[in-house]
Amino acid sequence: MDGGSGSDANIRWLLARQYHFIAKGFANRRAHVWAEKVRRWDAYDDAFLAEIPSPIDWGRPVRVFIKKRPKKSQFCYSYYLSTLKLPSKGHFMSLYDYRGGAEVEQFRNDKMGLYLASRRKNDFLAQKGLILLTDLAHNLLADFHHQALIGTKFEPFAQKRIVRDLLQIPGLLVFDGDKLKKIALLSTHPNSKPLLPCLKKYISGD
Repeated sequence: MDGGSGSDANIRWLLARQYHFIAKGFANRRAHVWAEKVRRWDAYDDAFLAEIPSPIDWGRPVRVFIKKRPKKSQFCYSYYLSTLKLPSKGHFMSLYDYRGGAEVEQFRNDKMGLYLASRRKNDFLAQKGLILLTDLAHNLLADFHHQALIGTKFEPFAQKRIVRDLLQIPGLLVFDGDKLKKIALLSTHPNSKPLLPCLKKYISGD
């Protein structure tokens, strides 16, 4: 969340509902005060980062990061909050800095991979239902990529290539009752053989 959403009330709302988050703090004056508690600054791009114990009891563990950035003849300060466990301050800041690309990449993938831009319904509720189904498909594909394709030749595949090059391989599913017993893919397809271990991993949950 950007600073406009990182108020104490919003943070407490998220924490009370067990959400995890990365948020920029709302109050710049607080950032200046908390910066006085810093004993060590580490360089990060054109700025400096530090982590301090949270001066506020949030009821859950919350990490507090301070950033100072030179501007003309003085420093500008901002602070950030997170519930995530990350290996370094730099990792945290990189995740926050990439926040703006999330919406762009998701919309682009949905438009290209799930053909959201090509499908239109005249009825408002029908269009709303289509968008919700697209969101569901987006989440299922993201889960499939994370659980089955990481560490394989298909890891670079985004939604469009997953749908076009993997999920359209002709094949057969064999069930025993409600239990999947066998997956058979067209052997002449170039992606059939390397995809089978991915599907087995995804189904087993390993």
